Amino acid sequence: MNTLDFSPLFRSTIGFDRLTRLADAAARADVSYPPYNIEKTGEDSYRLSMAVAGFGVDDLEIRVQENALYVIGKAAAEEDASRYLHRGIARRAFERRFQLADTIKVTGAGLDNGLLHVELVREVPEALKPRTIKINAGPAQVKTIEQAPVEKAA
Repeated sequence: MNTLDFSPLFRSTIGFDRLTRLADAAARADVSYPPYNIEKTGEDSYRLSMAVAGFGVDDLEIRVQENALYVIGKAAAEEDASRYLHRGIARRAFERRFQLADTIKVTGAGLDNGLLHVELVREVPEALKPRTIKINAGPAQVKTIEQAPVEKAA
């Protein structure tokens, strides 16, 4: 088994220590069933489309937990499986996990013509948006903050 050495990356980044865990999980994951697409539908919006032929709304579950999107398919039991001469449409149970960035939110989902569409949007809070820090020239200026006296309740 091949291993990846991320140590050069860690010398110039801060806070990406989860990267090795994500890379390891991606290397072990079975990515063949069900097939899916991830598309960028706007500047801050995405769509996950998954081929779930044979699954109904009641057979599918979508869950977001700890920055991970889970799509779970549980096929209902077949009444009479002996009637099939050829079974080419796989209806086996599955669980797909997608790692989400902290700013990605799931906004909706729909099932249309055998495709499950999950809508996602990037919502960047003001605290995370880039900001400019003013640099003061000359001697250090210390500002004091005055606080109004707190009145005691009677």
